[in-house]
Amino acid sequence: MIQIKNYINGQLIEPISKSYLDNYNPANGKVYSFIPDSDENDVELAYIAAKNAFKEWSTTSKEKRSEYLLKISSLIEKKLDKLALAESIDNGKPLKLAKTVDIPRAAANFHFYGTGILHYASNAHSMEETAINYTLRQPVGVAGCISPWNLPLYLFSWKIAPALAAGCTVVAKPSEITPMTAFLLSEICIEAGLPAGVLNIVHGVGSKVGNAIVSHKNIPLISFTGGTATGKHIASIAAPMFKKLSLELGGKNPNIIFADCDYDKMLATTLNSSFANQGQICLCGSRIFIERKIYDKFKNDFVARTKELTVGNPLDEKSKVGAIVSKGHQEKILSYIELAKSEGGKILCGGSALKFDGDLKEGYYLSPTIIEGLSYDCRTNQEEIFGPVVTITPFDNEEEVLMMANSTNYGLASIIWTQHLTRAHKMANNLHSGIVWINCWLLRDLRTPFGGVKASGVGREGGFEALDFFTEPKNVCVKL
Repeated sequence: MIQIKNYINGQLIEPISKSYLDNYNPANGKVYSFIPDSDENDVELAYIAAKNAFKEWSTTSKEKRSEYLLKISSLIEKKLDKLALAESIDNGKPLKLAKTVDIPRAAANFHFYGTGILHYASNAHSMEETAINYTLRQPVGVAGCISPWNLPLYLFSWKIAPALAAGCTVVAKPSEITPMTAFLLSEICIEAGLPAGVLNIVHGVGSKVGNAIVSHKNIPLISFTGGTATGKHIASIAAPMFKKLSLELGGKNPNIIFADCDYDKMLATTLNSSFANQGQICLCGSRIFIERKIYDKFKNDFVARTKELTVGNPLDEKSKVGAIVSKGHQEKILSYIELAKSEGGKILCGGSALKFDGDLKEGYYLSPTIIEGLSYDCRTNQEEIFGPVVTITPFDNEEEVLMMANSTNYGLASIIWTQHLTRAHKMANNLHSGIVWINCWLLRDLRTPFGGVKASGVGREGGFEALDFFTEPKNVCVKL
């Protein structure tokens, strides 16, 4: 039985309380490791280590910081199989997905910011013969980074890498539901020779560890990815303390399909954008709107293709859909399916938990679910479910589908399928969304800004926007 440890001041240590939480394998519902049940005392220990390391790290040359990040990236690539297996067991996602998406992207995040910091520049403004202004970009200090359970190492590294590149030191909290790859990252950082205290990882629940990080009077910056309700809670604590905040929150994303789309490409991608990672990606297109003239054809084809998806053991290469991350989350998803029925929805396929024999008997599985017949403004179509559940709705024209797509409190991502160039640009311009994909999904350039509007978040991650977030601009004016 693996006993995970905190990573503080360059060492793997037990929580001060010596208390641990059970960590479940969602594929079989069994405890397979123990997580530190840390609290504010462990966070304080991590903060002191980060504070003591900050002066030297913030003045370390960009070239040297780059070397450390590139070494970490290389070690992640070297240990891909080990990390992917750990991610699959911990999260329930198919092993193939972890191998091809999660772990390569984590390595790419460190590599991107390891090289990006070398090209990060500030501005100068001349006042003709009067004065010259130049802007310094200085690291903020100790950064608090809190990441979710759906893409554990992928999103953990998405925060840590730019923070370290910018010269901040970090106190980080991974999700207590999926802590294993963060623990393995601790070992990688030790192997890479990362100076003590530069990165500190404290495991535990949000009410103890997360709150302690967010409310710490000397941690001036919080980067959080997770649910909108938690983001609202964090903002209520951090905003009165005038902390810098980056909140990447939930989504209820529209997938808009016009009749002139590349149908085969659209159908294959929509299957993926609906059910990848068991639908547990904030970017999944959970509300599918189809132009009425192809609605019946799409419905029949989509249901048929969905029924062909193999749900099963995440470690089996035949499995296209793995286990739901936890029993509690499985129950939440099932409650929304019942809600959809009460709102008049018709279940076209799926709609229930799946049970297997043998080792998987106690696992958390759910059949991919398609629902039709719901009003665009019902709760099922307005609230984030975050599972393998999609609704399908016909539309007649651009104005109608824009109204329905923009009707939620969320505004993270949108998908448009059309071959009409003018329509594509017009729709993209009018969607209330931080990201718009046209004739594709999840195609990411790490240089681009990432984030949402409305209840989907505050601020942007990615590219130089992330380096801007972890630094403060200081204008210097020199009179000539």
